[in-house]
Amino acid sequence: MKKSICLYFQVHQPTRLRLYRFFDIGKDSHYYDDFTNRTILHRVAQRCYLPMNRILLDLIKKHGGAFKVTFSITGSALEQFDRYEPEVVDSFRELAATGNVEFLAETYYHSLSSLASEGEFKHQVEKHVKTIEDHFGVTPKAFRNTEMIYSDSIGRMVYSLGFKTMLTEGAKHILGWKSPDYVYTDPLENRLKLLLRNYSLSDDIAFRFSDRGWDNWPLTGEKFLSWLKAADGDIINLFMDYETFGEHQRESSGIFDFMRYLPDVVLGDGSFEFTTPSAATRKYKAIAEIDVPDPISWADEERDVTAWLGNELQQDAFNKLYEQSEKLALLNNPVLWEEFGHLQESDHLYYMSTKFFSDGEVHRYFNPYNTPYEAFINYMNALSDFILRIDDAVATSGQEPVRKPVKKKKTK
Repeated sequence: MKKSICLYFQVHQPTRLRLYRFFDIGKDSHYYDDFTNRTILHRVAQRCYLPMNRILLDLIKKHGGAFKVTFSITGSALEQFDRYEPEVVDSFRELAATGNVEFLAETYYHSLSSLASEGEFKHQVEKHVKTIEDHFGVTPKAFRNTEMIYSDSIGRMVYSLGFKTMLTEGAKHILGWKSPDYVYTDPLENRLKLLLRNYSLSDDIAFRFSDRGWDNWPLTGEKFLSWLKAADGDIINLFMDYETFGEHQRESSGIFDFMRYLPDVVLGDGSFEFTTPSAATRKYKAIAEIDVPDPISWADEERDVTAWLGNELQQDAFNKLYEQSEKLALLNNPVLWEEFGHLQESDHLYYMSTKFFSDGEVHRYFNPYNTPYEAFINYMNALSDFILRIDDAVATSGQEPVRKPVKKKKTK
């Protein structure tokens, strides 16, 4: 039986905040930098989304059912595509129409709701599923959480929402001697099958491809195939940000030529087939459970959630935001709910990271702020205005929520 390759791409663009000053609180409740959002989206669409979608469509037409890819696209990204770059949505629709592309479910706002509120998590997932159905005419059957965040308890929540397949990181500290190149199960819900990212091979493309100091530069299709063949297991999961192509790795690096050529090399060898997550978990049996009591992610060396919750600034912002959930439920105001969603985007917390060294370089790449403290102050100013709006609405409604203790996030 041929081994499988699962090629998955994450598509996300945050709704970036404008410079929101202390003196704007209570006076101006437009929080977003529309010009920057439009400018960046147009740039990434021209560099990545449109040319790469054309390449994938050509590959599907060339190889037919033998070439398959998988996407998850956040609701925040789709909103911006609809608003600024509808041509990108059309190009994804063309891919969807081939039947060779699987679209995954995730949190609509690319949020950390799985760590904060099961109710909010469920709401966002259901909203995202409907959005994917409306845009592409397909219903997601597999799940990928924000930043591949996963734990045993999150897996149980995901299964309760009807998903039988979930993607996450093949982190060393949870695998030990085990290989990421097999299907595993959640120990609390063993009917949920897990596909684990082969981070070494994924990062060879996503991070090292254009690094001339890398001892394996330049990366060719034949060289990569030899690494694929040397890997053990049933399935090699290559998971990466879609912006790898043309944005992180510029066209001049040869990344598009590499992707045009790779399926020819892989399929021509005859040892592998391309698959999607749902097809893979139908084909392969799980070989074991993996125990993940604490959340993991695909970020940074630690593969944990410290990129978003690793310091007191991030924890303060996170806790203050989710403390508003009860009042919002009481009000049930759709405008405030939507605002709450965009303020949950994990990028806002990511910009506040104080991590240094190799991780710090990654954190600085797309960060619009000079320091984590600037990111924190700007976000908290906007959040303060949002809380004022909620409190005013509660006072006007004449209802007061019953106060319950809030579980605070703390650094270990």
